[in-house]
Amino acid sequence: MRILQINNSQGIKELMRDIKVDRYGIDIMLPKAISYLLKLNAVSNITANILKQEMLSLGGDVAVARGSLTGRQKKTDCLLIGSLSQFNRLNQKLKFQPFGLKTIAKDLTGALNNYQKDDFFISLPRHKLRLRAGHTSIMGIVNLTPDSFSGDGLYSSFVVRRSSFVVDYAERLVQDGAEIIDVGGESTRPEAKKVSVEEELNRVIPAIEMLAKKIKIPISVDTYKPEVAKAALDNGAVIVNDISGLRNQRMAKLIAGYKAGVVIMHMQGNPRTMQKSPQYHSLIDEIIKFLEEAVKRAQDSGIDKERIIIDPGLGFGKTAGHNLEILKKLRDFGVLGRPVLAGPSRKSFIGKILNAAPQERIFGTVAASVLAAVNGAKIVRVHDVKELRQALDVYESISHGYVGN
Repeated sequence: MRILQINNSQGIKELMRDIKVDRYGIDIMLPKAISYLLKLNAVSNITANILKQEMLSLGGDVAVARGSLTGRQKKTDCLLIGSLSQFNRLNQKLKFQPFGLKTIAKDLTGALNNYQKDDFFISLPRHKLRLRAGHTSIMGIVNLTPDSFSGDGLYSSFVVRRSSFVVDYAERLVQDGAEIIDVGGESTRPEAKKVSVEEELNRVIPAIEMLAKKIKIPISVDTYKPEVAKAALDNGAVIVNDISGLRNQRMAKLIAGYKAGVVIMHMQGNPRTMQKSPQYHSLIDEIIKFLEEAVKRAQDSGIDKERIIIDPGLGFGKTAGHNLEILKKLRDFGVLGRPVLAGPSRKSFIGKILNAAPQERIFGTVAASVLAAVNGAKIVRVHDVKELRQALDVYESISHGYVGN
């Protein structure tokens, strides 16, 4: 006898096929085998009590505040407990009811559909980026800065050996397994000095222009300045990695006009202030709300939803504890229905755990990155591509039974 911990459709299907369950039977039983805990925030006690009664009638349950049952508490968070089959039947019962239940049914359907999505196709100018199920892609970092926190700033070497140095570096990242190259010209470490538009353009545009002629994978530009993004897109970049989360409407309009991809990141504050006592009432809920609103802003500005990638912003306005919680609960961001990028590479929370300098955090980065992949990250942004690709290959082989040559 075994107790199994499988809560994904592919794993359950494979198990049923091994047992030789009829194909029709698999379709019927699969939703019964997938269970979820689903949290709703601040619903009225009337709505919460109806939800509880309906889920109980289906064999599930809803955990609510004790005071909401007696009427003393007017609002409560709810923890819905049930299988996918039970949630599907709940939706059928709710979509004709009052007290906001019709809206809950719609949101519930969207959240469950989004959460189960694991295969993304992002159409980019001159490129087609496939983020396939069971695989985590690597974004390799090219820092054209003299003051990178991680000690890998290439700007000085690039100035001295402009013709080939960055191309050789990026080609090595591609050979090691990078599927996207991210080029940045301004350090965003805590308390970093702001770089002018002119200086950032001088750092990144010549490099992007050369890289676009030499490498065949998508190039991303790491900037929050519309002027830099435009020049980068004009010279071969196809993704804008915006740490400001598209707060600048000009940036959103620009990306839409180029039909480029975008990484929308969450950051509390700005790089100069973000690590001065960051605080949250409910960390994951607040980040999800920010990203949800940013995705909507992007779409309202004309950016196709299928070109959007989200990033919860490890290290950007978060304590070490916040970063660990994000990595632990990374799969929660799946409700937004967009691929998640995680960027733990060499960051200070790893240094605090290991008491290690940035260049000594490779193994810690690999551990955090593999955990991010386990918890649903479709892209991991790192400096040490070769080491992580090897680790991810082993993880993916264990998960999917593939062994290379």
